[in-house]
Amino acid sequence: MLDLLKTFSWQELRQHPWRNAAAVVAVMLGVALAFSVQLINASALDEFSHALRSVNGQGDLELRGVQGTFDERVFARLARQRHVALAAPVLELGTYALMPDGRRTDLRVIGIDPLLVAWLAPDLLPQPFHAAERLSIFAPDAVFLNAAARQKLSAAPGNAAFSLRLQSGLQLHQVTVAGSVLAAGTALAVMDIGAAQELFGKQGQLSRIDLRLQAGTDPSAFARELQSASDWPAGLLLAKPGDAQTQMSDLSRAYRVNLSVLALIALFTGAFLVFSVLSLSVAKRAQQFALLGVLGLCARDRLTLVLWESFFLGLLGSALGIALGTALAALALQLIGGDLGGGFFAAVRPQLQWNAWAALLYGALGVAAALAGGFWPARQAAQLPLAQTLKGLAASLTHRHSHWISLVLILAGALLTQLPAVFGIPLAAYVSVGLLLVGGITALPWLIALLLDQLAPRFSRQPLALLALERARRQRESAAVAISGVVASLSLAVALTVMVASFRESVTVWLERLLPADLYLRSARSMSANETVYFSPAFVQAAAQLAGVQRVQTQRIVPLLLDPAQPAVALIARELAEPARSLPLVGVALPVPPGQIGIYVSEAMVDLHAARLGAVYAPLALSFAPLARAQAAPPPSFFVAGVWRDYARQGGAIAIDQTVFERLSGDRRSNDLALWLTEASAAEPVQQALRALAERLNPGASDLFELGSTVQIRTTSLRIFDRSFAVTYWLQAVAIGIGLFGVAASFSAQVLARRKEFGLLAHLGLTRRQILQVVALEGAAWTSVGAVAGLVLGLAVSVVLVRVVNPQSFHWSMDLLLPWARLLALCLAVVAAGTVTAWLAGRAAAGRDAVLAVKEDW
Repeated sequence: MLDLLKTFSWQELRQHPWRNAAAVVAVMLGVALAFSVQLINASALDEFSHALRSVNGQGDLELRGVQGTFDERVFARLARQRHVALAAPVLELGTYALMPDGRRTDLRVIGIDPLLVAWLAPDLLPQPFHAAERLSIFAPDAVFLNAAARQKLSAAPGNAAFSLRLQSGLQLHQVTVAGSVLAAGTALAVMDIGAAQELFGKQGQLSRIDLRLQAGTDPSAFARELQSASDWPAGLLLAKPGDAQTQMSDLSRAYRVNLSVLALIALFTGAFLVFSVLSLSVAKRAQQFALLGVLGLCARDRLTLVLWESFFLGLLGSALGIALGTALAALALQLIGGDLGGGFFAAVRPQLQWNAWAALLYGALGVAAALAGGFWPARQAAQLPLAQTLKGLAASLTHRHSHWISLVLILAGALLTQLPAVFGIPLAAYVSVGLLLVGGITALPWLIALLLDQLAPRFSRQPLALLALERARRQRESAAVAISGVVASLSLAVALTVMVASFRESVTVWLERLLPADLYLRSARSMSANETVYFSPAFVQAAAQLAGVQRVQTQRIVPLLLDPAQPAVALIARELAEPARSLPLVGVALPVPPGQIGIYVSEAMVDLHAARLGAVYAPLALSFAPLARAQAAPPPSFFVAGVWRDYARQGGAIAIDQTVFERLSGDRRSNDLALWLTEASAAEPVQQALRALAERLNPGASDLFELGSTVQIRTTSLRIFDRSFAVTYWLQAVAIGIGLFGVAASFSAQVLARRKEFGLLAHLGLTRRQILQVVALEGAAWTSVGAVAGLVLGLAVSVVLVRVVNPQSFHWSMDLLLPWARLLALCLAVVAAGTVTAWLAGRAAAGRDAVLAVKEDW
């Protein structure tokens, strides 16, 4: 019997390929989008991990400083430890190199000890060119590039040496490329550690020490013992080399999960399309099912028959989706690399890493979605009243359920929003969204009755409209089936529209608060290069005296590694005389107690580093503890006086007054300059004067920084934002299209089952045009209710996305903005499309066949 049911189901699908193709395409798109996102991110993370292991080596532990670099005298102390078999010093810096066309490109410079690096990080061992001198690895101006750097910077073919200019401050230093290294990943240059210290002004400083311990030594116990010693230098952290990989994985995880959930929207709406297609199939074959039942096919077998059809639809769609997803991932990795808009792997060009387990998982999701969509039609086929169906009277029979189920689901969804994230992922919030959607969709019959009961009396003098409304009211269960796909897709489209609009408006306000000046100069694009690429105090002082410049404000950004398990935090030193005006604070700023230093932390600091408002934040004192010891002064006490929004740094940021920072650190360098001009027309002359000033102080430095007006920076930032969310708009269109096709399929099922009704109306004197008008009015009534339900549900889901999902995923908040014009246009478009779809679906059933169908009972 099972084989017979499978064969019967497969033959039914083959006989109606075009009707079933839409359901297959819907499942295929959902699986393809989700699987391609998984492949791209997994490939990028794998490439990043490989490059990290290649550069960080094979040590057991690594020592890093909280504030980036530390005194190299620590190296001698570690090397003498009895449990240490080998210690290798490393100086790691971010800078820029000039490409052959004169443009700057990011370059990572790693200073190593050539005598020790082969034991811990063999991929960093310099390999001189054949024509280079044997001891060129110790030369003060020799660098060795990996494949990515050679591809970017080499103007000479093969293994020929060539010159290269590296940036330090606003100066260019010429070096010679004397060979290569095997290290993978982004562009990097390796050189002797002493030469790197001298070239970049880092004498006596290291950024890390790689340690290999004696056999049998427990790295964790050794680290705890060393750090608990009373004479252990403050501001130094021991961690395992894999922590950096974990940091990037954790940092990008929320983005990857959210993008995957977004991609599954098409699969979610695809389940409703399978539901609509199979509802149409069951409606067309209702009498066949009834005849099979009379001939001995039990209800369970009829249910199994339809479920096999949904299984085949899901299986075919999933197989095609896996193939399409693989092709999309390969194409995306070739064209745009491993970055999907999040900026985590922007410079990574990985190879596709195909994963069979991921393919099985997403294929199973596609099949499960199809089975979920086919369960209700299968249940209807199993519960058909055989005698009434054979006489064509089963269409009026509906199965109603209590609206209390819907209320319980919605209430449960609301309660789940109060639960915290799990491992940084808002799982409870995602379940909450699902419960809200299911609860809202199951409440559609109640909503249809509520709205149409109020609307029907207003059309009592218009027979066609009244006929359409009365049938819509009394067939509320059928209406709910027809518009469920539209409600699901429209609610998600509304929620995403509100979320993106809210985010964009919040970013716009944030930019306006942080960019009050007329002109901005930026020395480095990334925080890793801030230590080597900066503006000197002499340049800042000269820029303030230029004609047309009214005032100059500086900003210094220093990376702090407060926790080895978390990404580096940005310490931002800027003018904070009025924090409420210069920072986008969340709430109000607190008064700073006497004797303490006020700091202002981003929302990510609250979530990731427990920096609570109104409390002392002790970990920051580690950054300035060595200086306090040198001056025989107590370490400073930092008071969290305010929390602010920061959409640029997901890992966290701390704002501190610049005068306090300079007093504590003695660092008067700047990474960003904000210039207020005497008049707007002075912008172009001032830009030219700034480049001329840089050229005069340091020849060749006129193009070693980025310069732009406030309008240019805002426009560029918002353009990047819109490009990052382009996939969101496309997925909205896909979801709406799938939902409208579901309306078409459901209306087709309804009108095919109503041929006798249309025939009776024709016998009573209604023309074909009037019958189609009734069907169109029904479609308008149903889709109008669907638009209202989708709008309300979408607004509820958007509140969850804005208030719960985004703060738990990315650790920032935003203001809720409702773009009413766009939302109303979206709803009106759905109503219009649903009306036209219903009219087209009714044309086939309102012709001569409908008139002849009345005779079947005579």
